[in-house]
Amino acid sequence: MNTSIKQTALEDEAQKRIKESHALDGDTDRLAKYYRRWVDSYELDVEREHYCGPVIVAELTGALQTAYVDRVRAATKILDAGCGTGLVGIELERLGFRSIDGFDLSEAMVEKARGTGVYRDVRGNVDLNSSLVGYPDASYDMTVCCGVFTLGHVRPEGLRELARVTRPHGLVVVSARKSYAEATSFGDEVLRLEEAGVLESLQCLNDGRYLEEEGAHYWALRVAEKPMEPYL
Repeated sequence: MNTSIKQTALEDEAQKRIKESHALDGDTDRLAKYYRRWVDSYELDVEREHYCGPVIVAELTGALQTAYVDRVRAATKILDAGCGTGLVGIELERLGFRSIDGFDLSEAMVEKARGTGVYRDVRGNVDLNSSLVGYPDASYDMTVCCGVFTLGHVRPEGLRELARVTRPHGLVVVSARKSYAEATSFGDEVLRLEEAGVLESLQCLNDGRYLEEEGAHYWALRVAEKPMEPYL
């Protein structure tokens, strides 16, 4: 098999595994088992698909920290929600962030993230589709979430938990793959949280680069000062 044919075959296999992960319907057990099998090839697969979401989220986080956070970068407390193998954490550390925590549903992925050495604390078996037990209100200056709001993974309502663990006037930076945002009306969830006085939308980068086959929307959100009000 010549090099170009082999490369195409590897890219096809990477796309297949990514698409298979989108068909898991947010089922916690199925997702955990799938990522346990996928962990060894995950980073190579997303690299083959030119996954640039982590770089964009980290760069956007850096710009927002400079503009809005009255604290030096190294001391800015960040939660990397759905950290996977640590791709976003590595980019944040490159930009000078040093107080980074993370969590992921997959303990296998978290083991990879621990090995990067960029996290103060990183936890597995944490499901963003339910309450983030162990993460108190207003714990972080900034919360970032890349690659999690995608098909078959986390419901848009998980955004409310990210707001809860972020301090008043703190910032939340998330990516939402285009097909996911359209299928789930993710933008409507952002609007509901704005209307409920939970979040303020500072910026949305529409249809930015993400993977080779599809872009994503990137939201920069600020947590409101007043306590969150329940909404129906």
